[in-house]
Amino acid sequence: MHRFYLPPQDCLSDSAVLTGPQAHHAADVLRLKAGESVIVLDGAGGELLCRVGAITRKKAALEVQRRVSEPPPSCRVTLAQAIPRGKLLEAIIQKATELGVWRVVPLLSERVATRLDGQAAQDKAGKWQQIAVEAIKQCGQRWLPRIEPPLALPAWLARGEKFDLTLVGSLQDDRRPLRAWFPAAGRRPESVCLWIGPEGDFSPAEMEAIKAAGARPLTLGPLILRCETAAVCALSILNYELRLAGA
Repeated sequence: MHRFYLPPQDCLSDSAVLTGPQAHHAADVLRLKAGESVIVLDGAGGELLCRVGAITRKKAALEVQRRVSEPPPSCRVTLAQAIPRGKLLEAIIQKATELGVWRVVPLLSERVATRLDGQAAQDKAGKWQQIAVEAIKQCGQRWLPRIEPPLALPAWLARGEKFDLTLVGSLQDDRRPLRAWFPAAGRRPESVCLWIGPEGDFSPAEMEAIKAAGARPLTLGPLILRCETAAVCALSILNYELRLAGA
């Protein structure tokens, strides 16, 4: 069944409307007809089963047939990802969304060639957020992750946000598997921050600052992974341990 996205404020009544590109996609690409069923995700845990009413390339009226609501994840994972070259961050955001990440913070680090500020940063964040929207439509994820505007690494550290567990992908000798960093009492963490570096990794000074802020060095195996592979690998481990293995 085809999925669409509408923000929560547009999903409050017994009817909804697709407009703009989504209406065009429904009418001209998918060729949906009146009476067919579609799913609408609101990105805040809601999934609406809808019946298509009058439809044109500019507007598609939907009648809500059933609502399903999913509570927020028991553990909210923030991915603090140094921005890689080119469009690799787009792929990382897509895969991170599929793996249930709660938030992505794109970081400008010493070894990041890209420099973004002001309106350019806001424009990038908007584009990246749309990639997350397309990803939830593809995979059926009911919670839309928030993609923040690019932020300098020191500025992110200066926020001083607190997490139950903070991890950084590392090749240093003190790195350990994920389970070694779980609280000794076995309590499931309710918030995790995962740091992943750019090509060439974080600089030694950055890594020391990250660890000084409480991050535990996490091993992702004996091989040196590309940054986009490292992000997917680390999030997959977290997803398994926190949601599937009952850790």
